[in-house]
Amino acid sequence: MKPSRFLIAFGAIALSAGCNGESGTNSNGAPSGPAQTVAPPAGQTWDQVVTKTPEGGFLMGNPEAPVKVIEFGSMTCPHCAEFADETDELVNDYVKTGQVSFEFRNYVRDGLDIAMSLVARCGGPERFFPLTDALFTSQRDLFEKAQSAPPEQQQSLAQTPQGYAQLAGLQQWAAQRGLPAARTNACLSDQSEIDQLVQMNADAIQQYSVQGTPSFVINGELADAPTGGQSNWESLEPQIRDALGS
Repeated sequence: MKPSRFLIAFGAIALSAGCNGESGTNSNGAPSGPAQTVAPPAGQTWDQVVTKTPEGGFLMGNPEAPVKVIEFGSMTCPHCAEFADETDELVNDYVKTGQVSFEFRNYVRDGLDIAMSLVARCGGPERFFPLTDALFTSQRDLFEKAQSAPPEQQQSLAQTPQGYAQLAGLQQWAAQRGLPAARTNACLSDQSEIDQLVQMNADAIQQYSVQGTPSFVINGELADAPTGGQSNWESLEPQIRDALGS
């Protein structure tokens, strides 16, 4: 069985309070020394510079920033939605200076997560972060819509990303934000994107020992998380400052 097909068929729609376990507690290494503010490309700020990485994530900011932060996040994880509300400080105080880049890599946990991730990625680099933030804002509503469908409809549709999108009203949601149905249909059936989502999960586990979401990697090392809790901005910012040497 192909891994992508396994994930699509895996489990019912679930909005887990624990987001599949806790993050690891590896050290992020020694400070690398303070970094100077780096000028962005002419006519832009660093938060407007977004590129897709070879690993499948979307990177905001200076690709050569001395401190590189990666979030492994799930679109159906409430803790990830909470962190999305805190990213203004990360962007304004760190990414915009060119000292820190921020990459988001989808870590899919269920079929609805796959469908939401495919819709977020459907807008390409320029629209990925706005769509991701909007999906986190709508997370509860989309989940409740999917759960409110009759059980027989859930059973018949919860086999493919298109089915999950129909259950949650994702295509209507996307159309209201400038993504026409024909485009989201193509994205929801894009096997190469589905395979990349599955590969990012495997990479997260094999390379960084990610166990839950949100998890963060700073300069190649899994960031510490509060004991018995989920990573958040309060625990992440001091580690970013340490990496900057400030």
